[in-house]
Amino acid sequence: MPMSFDASNLRLRMFATLFFLLPCILVPAACSSGRGLVGELPAGTETAASPIEQNNSLDLLYVTNRAPAASANDELSYTSFRGHSLSFGSVTLARERLRFHDGPAVQPDASLHISRTTKLGEFPKSPYPIELTRQGPRRVPATVDAHIRAAAGLQGEVTRRLAMAKRKEVVIFVHGYNNSFDDAAKATGKICNTLSAEFVCVSLSWPAGGSGGAFYGYNIDRESGEFAVSDLKKAIRIISGTDGVKRLHLIAHSRGADVLISALQQLGMEAYATRSSPTERYKISNVVLFAPDIDLDVATTKLFGFVSDPDAPFGAKATPYGLLPPIGSLHLTVYSSPNDKALALSSGLFGSVVRLGRLTSASISSKEAGSNALWRNSQLSGIADFIEYRGSAGFAGHSYFLSDSAVQKDLRALLRDRLKAGDPGRQLVEIKRPFWRVLSRNSRLSH
Repeated sequence: MPMSFDASNLRLRMFATLFFLLPCILVPAACSSGRGLVGELPAGTETAASPIEQNNSLDLLYVTNRAPAASANDELSYTSFRGHSLSFGSVTLARERLRFHDGPAVQPDASLHISRTTKLGEFPKSPYPIELTRQGPRRVPATVDAHIRAAAGLQGEVTRRLAMAKRKEVVIFVHGYNNSFDDAAKATGKICNTLSAEFVCVSLSWPAGGSGGAFYGYNIDRESGEFAVSDLKKAIRIISGTDGVKRLHLIAHSRGADVLISALQQLGMEAYATRSSPTERYKISNVVLFAPDIDLDVATTKLFGFVSDPDAPFGAKATPYGLLPPIGSLHLTVYSSPNDKALALSSGLFGSVVRLGRLTSASISSKEAGSNALWRNSQLSGIADFIEYRGSAGFAGHSYFLSDSAVQKDLRALLRDRLKAGDPGRQLVEIKRPFWRVLSRNSRLSH
């Protein structure tokens, strides 16, 4: 059916907006988990004559399938290109406190920068090769041996860090679109500081930041995210299997939410087929999605599609009328904002009725989304909370998970203090369960 003149004009205006605004909406402010957000200085601050005092540093574990590159001084760095082997190591973030000539004040949120990146191990190139024997095809034994050594090395590093951590729990952060390796590490450091550095913190970095400009670069990153799912699943499986890990908490932002949900879908299928659950098999306790850039229907299908299928094998055979495995401590928390301009553009680009990162109690009760299974299943099982952010975090309203202190405090209350929505200590106002609104200074000013 041909487009009407008005609809055609609307579509043209939308793509014109995408073309001109994506560089400033999706690159520095929207899906950039670190750029300009960690330790950002107030506008107009003069820093030319400011002495820098090196304070203590923060050491994180990184896991990445980015291609490596050596810098001019031979220091290790990682690119936006896809690597075909999963690497892991240590990334050290130095904290800097800045003093200014016009006063003795020290920045309350110290800036973080990458001071050193050290690779500790690497898995074989994937997909792993298969060889044909007289008995049939099998994995190449030498490759399997190399995988086992790498997995033991990664688990050994997690064990070492657990011994020094106050909590025997691991927090993994998955970044969004157009983030560099350094961006991801800085954002992970910010989250780790928010949690008082009590957990083992892991930056799980996939090859985002591809060239091609804002528009084509988004599509490149989208496919790179799909490419990364298998390695992300592998990393979660190995880390969760480390002796001494009590709980695993998974956090993702924007495009990274789609990558994480896809990996969780596959891990959930693995667990269900072995008559287990993600909590029991992989120790997954919290899944936190900030401004998730994924279609609501797609997210619902990935989260609930397999387990709701009566023909899905539960062990040796399907059990259509049997009880599902117990959920345990698994809990999903989704932070969304109707003011998120980046996701509004993404919704228009992909034709979404609702982007999960813009989901609100009002939109879920509309005719378009009111019958959605994500809301029904979450309400019935109590496994999810949807937290609305009504503030204005920057130009695009997409970076509030790093820039708004109320959101950071709520994350700390959720993971560190283990408080539920509605408990004292969570700055939330109930809308209609499972929907809540986070109380922040920005949101109060906007009402």
